Amino acid sequence: MTETTDTALDETETTTSEVVVDPPAEDAPEGSDLESDPDTFPREVVEDLRKENGRYRQRAQKADDYAKRLHHELVRATGKLADPSDLTFDEDHLTDPEKLTAAVDDLLARKPHLATRKPAGDIGQGGRGSGDAPLGLLDLLKMHT
Repeated sequence: MTETTDTALDETETTTSEVVVDPPAEDAPEGSDLESDPDTFPREVVEDLRKENGRYRQRAQKADDYAKRLHHELVRATGKLADPSDLTFDEDHLTDPEKLTAAVDDLLARKPHLATRKPAGDIGQGGRGSGDAPLGLLDLLKMHT
C-alpha cells in the first residue's frame, strides 16, 4: 500500500513541477542566446537604472515629508486647533486655503474640544496697579530683585 501512495505522490509532483518552455521562434537564427535579445540589458545599465530609481524614490519620500510638515504648519497658522496634527493630511489643503479653512471648521464643528483655548479676563498675571500710587522704597526693592 505504501508503494501506491509513493507513486501517486511522485505523479502529482511531476505534474505540478513541470515547466512548459516555448519552442524557439522560427525566425530566430540558430545559436542566438539571450544576450543578443533586444530586451536584455547589460548588468551595469540595470544597476545604474536601479540606483537612479532609488534616488527618485528618496526624493519623492522627502517631498512627501515636506508636504506633511507644510500642512502641519499651515494648520498651526490658522490658530484654531490646539494640536495641528488633529487634522489629517490632505494635499488639497496645500493648494487651496479655502479647503483648509473649511476642513478645520468642519473638524471643530464635529469635535469642539480640539479648539485652541485662550485665557480671557483677569487670570492673575500682569500688572495690577493703577499706576497712580506713589513709588516707595518697597516698590523699588521689588523692581530690582
